[in-house]
Amino acid sequence: MADLAVFAQSNTAARIRSAASRGTLSHALIFSGASDRVIAARYAAAGYVCTAEGERPCLQCAHCRKVMADIHPDVNYVRDSEHKELSAETVRAMRSDTFIRPNEAERKVYIFEDCSILNVRDQNILLKTIEEGPSYCAFLFCAENSAALLQTIRSRCVEWKLGGTDTVPDSDRADAIELCRLSAKGSAASRAAFTAKLENGKRKRDDLCALFEEARLLFADALLAQYGAEPEDAQVAQGLAKHLTRAKLMRMIELLDSYRRYCGYNVSAGSTLGGFAVEWERILTR
Repeated sequence: MADLAVFAQSNTAARIRSAASRGTLSHALIFSGASDRVIAARYAAAGYVCTAEGERPCLQCAHCRKVMADIHPDVNYVRDSEHKELSAETVRAMRSDTFIRPNEAERKVYIFEDCSILNVRDQNILLKTIEEGPSYCAFLFCAENSAALLQTIRSRCVEWKLGGTDTVPDSDRADAIELCRLSAKGSAASRAAFTAKLENGKRKRDDLCALFEEARLLFADALLAQYGAEPEDAQVAQGLAKHLTRAKLMRMIELLDSYRRYCGYNVSAGSTLGGFAVEWERILTR
């Protein structure tokens, strides 16, 4: 539990609490890096099933305690002790299990503790389940390097890198805030200049993926603010909520999520930004 206490003070833990409390925690997460990825996954799993009224995971309710004790019936570790790699039968059994509704909680969580044992065949079996599986299911992947997972898998997940400062790079955060500001009050010319700046900066697809995800969370905050919730980043969220309709906020959330996924495809960052710029402008000017 000491390691859990340390992790709970990290920036990633704070982001998990924020997203879980708002109900915006993605259904598919990758925890990569040198830190204890399984602790991070367990903490996120508690966030999915926690029943606290306020911040989640609370680590105090019955669901959280069961997750931390590894005895929650709806939090499953996908293992295969008899083989060096997960057998196809194990993965297919997990896939079948996703169609059985949760026993106690509202969500059902599957944790892959070591993605190095997931071969290409296994991942291809998993792909459709991650993309089209029941809405109550969540999938958490632990990998020292996310390259252990196929690009098709990575494009359907939100990756959180552990270690170091354990946070979103300042440049991605600043660009996400600027994207929000330009959505609320910017002109078409200023938005075009912004996407051109990103392209000229030769951003990699992984950088764009992080930027789009950070912006998506800010727009989700704005939508919740319109329904009376208290957003984490009040200044940014309230600016969006004041200037954009609920319909536009929802369309922007969908757009940012789509382009976060596109970053996983074999398409240049420039082409990705070009497509995003066109759709971004179309949403804001209609």
